[in-house]
Amino acid sequence: MELSDLTLAEQAAQLRRGECSSRDIVDAHLARIARLDARLHAFAEVYAEEARALADAADRARAAGLPLGPLHGLPICLKDLCDIAGRVGTIGSRMWAARRASATSATVERLLAAGMIPLGKTHMVEFAFGAWGTNPLMGAPRNPWDGAVHRVPGGSSSGSGVAVAAGLAPAGIGSDTGGSIRIPSAFNGLVGLKVTYGRISLHATGLLSWTLDTIGPMARSVEDCAELLRALAAPDARDPATLSQPVLDLPPGFAADGLRHARIALPERAQLPQFMHPAVLEAWTGAAKALETLGAEIVPVRLPDWYFGLAREAGNIMASEAFALHRGHIEDMAQPIGDAVRARILGARKLAPGEYAEGLRTMAERRRAFGEWFRGFDAILLPTVAVPAPPLEAIDEASPVPAYFTRPQNYLGLCALAMPAGLHEGLPLSVQIVGKPFAERRILEIGKAYQDATGFNRLRPDPAGLAA
Repeated sequence: MELSDLTLAEQAAQLRRGECSSRDIVDAHLARIARLDARLHAFAEVYAEEARALADAADRARAAGLPLGPLHGLPICLKDLCDIAGRVGTIGSRMWAARRASATSATVERLLAAGMIPLGKTHMVEFAFGAWGTNPLMGAPRNPWDGAVHRVPGGSSSGSGVAVAAGLAPAGIGSDTGGSIRIPSAFNGLVGLKVTYGRISLHATGLLSWTLDTIGPMARSVEDCAELLRALAAPDARDPATLSQPVLDLPPGFAADGLRHARIALPERAQLPQFMHPAVLEAWTGAAKALETLGAEIVPVRLPDWYFGLAREAGNIMASEAFALHRGHIEDMAQPIGDAVRARILGARKLAPGEYAEGLRTMAERRRAFGEWFRGFDAILLPTVAVPAPPLEAIDEASPVPAYFTRPQNYLGLCALAMPAGLHEGLPLSVQIVGKPFAERRILEIGKAYQDATGFNRLRPDPAGLAA
């Protein structure tokens, strides 16, 4: 396999063995970006010169025999809401095409401290408010699994999903407010980790919802997501929500010794929506059987009747907080803002006085109730998205389909891991393993066992036909 087809862990192993250099790895990804991104449209800006300079510095440090961490000298791409002081940061909006950041996000600070090399910023849905991955003014990235039809990449971390799936980067950073890591991971065949709110600092990160936003990794393996989580998770006084988090207990050999003691809830099929694609249902039940074969106890359950209705409640919170953040320009019709995103945010004006505050009170009650319901299980197994990636021209921007299965976890303060679950007619399928608050290690253990048993994370799109 080419260097650009390897996972972070595999690239790191080659560095340790002296089989390649950081410069070799960076050059391989930059070459693929140059060859494919004119058509894929994953990157908003490529840091080619800076990446080569950082790679050369990493190689010098390695040659000097200095002690280096496991991510040192490896590349990554950044969703364009992770600010870098002095650099353009658009947050997906043409309105901010020339906006220069005044501070560097905690995410970028920690990745640089780990020795990682940013390859550039990736495109995203405007203000991170959209699940299909569209952006009419900045352009929608192209899902690399279909060279003939422009299919949705998933959003809002659209560019990061496409970049990692196509080998333009070995891993990427996304954000997840209602599924924006997991949905593009599902449509692009990646592993995507939605962490618990408060696990990773949001300092100097472009916000959609200060109540629900999370930052997390998108990669080609569970191991890579775990390594990135180790680098990113930490208390940060600049984000008070991170100060009460428990210590992340995630040793290098975190894989579960089988799943004999894992109890995984499997919701009733009757609770799933009518718009489920048969192939997604088959992948979901197949994942349950695979986990059962690995020793897990699969427990048929009925979720609380209000569970899937939480997608709407989460949407109200997002719209209200996005309106508060962006009101100054969202109501200015002269500003170049996409119609669908503008309509979602302006929807907050339809809420009755006090409805937002009442919604937060209800959310706290639902979190307590669901905590009791979840007490007897280690995880819940659900589909990530209800359908494989549809053609871009066929989607309905107002459809509940893409975020139906993902928004409830943000609302309830849970963590979740999107996992590749095979292909249907050449398009990725995905399931998600949902965990309790701050139970990232447990869902990563379950995900790794499933990954190692199925090998679905090894599937790659064919780059033939993707070049411009």
